[in-house]
Amino acid sequence: MELQKVNEALNNYIRPQTFPVAVKMVSSASEIPEKARMPKRDLGLTMPVCQGIALARRLGWLMAMGEEDMLCPLGTLTLGLVPAKKKFLDGSFNVPFWVESQEVRAKMNQSLPRLEYGRHSHVVLAPLHRAGFEPQVIIVYGNPAQISRLIQSAVSATGEPVVSSSGGGFACGAEITVPILTDQCQFTVVGGGDRAIAQTQDHEVAFSVPASKVEAVVRGLEDTHKAGLRYPTTSFLMYQAQFPPAFGELMDYLRQSD
Repeated sequence: MELQKVNEALNNYIRPQTFPVAVKMVSSASEIPEKARMPKRDLGLTMPVCQGIALARRLGWLMAMGEEDMLCPLGTLTLGLVPAKKKFLDGSFNVPFWVESQEVRAKMNQSLPRLEYGRHSHVVLAPLHRAGFEPQVIIVYGNPAQISRLIQSAVSATGEPVVSSSGGGFACGAEITVPILTDQCQFTVVGGGDRAIAQTQDHEVAFSVPASKVEAVVRGLEDTHKAGLRYPTTSFLMYQAQFPPAFGELMDYLRQSD
């Protein structure tokens, strides 16, 4: 995977307003890039994973986050940095707080996608053009028209639809964990903390590509562009417009010889 070519293709064909983000789960602190910022050590803060992604895609920062850097328990759980204990799984804690009952909460928590506990120590996040590592996932934020181009590109080689699910929150799980576990592209309608804390805008949707699918998606971008699918979406302008009658009357008048 030549990351610079991937980045160029995304900029040429998608034109995202923020940097695509390269993501890698690492097993020890020794694998963290030297120039990576760590929230607790370097900023004196803890934060959710979505905020770390936002720092990479908006400010161009190289970030690394371990359990000690995490503010959000759901992001920490989905990345396998802490174990899923009984009182989380049965919904005893009021997280998420916006569901109808403990039973519903337990159902959601039990279905939270999770990487194997203890397998990884940190997540590394970098703007794609700065990534000095082979990412497991690339995340692109864009508007629905931009994300539809990525979906078309993923579908073009296989004919199989991109199948995603969204629970109104837990975006980091859908963006990182699910592509790693399934090896399939995902689009994510983000909500909850991603919008409130990571300041994802109302028009933004996320698209994640696992490493094994990156070259196919880039090829799909090139091929579908040649076939006529574009961003910005090409407008069809070969039609006869209709004006109010007074415009036609004025045109007839102006065309008359004096």
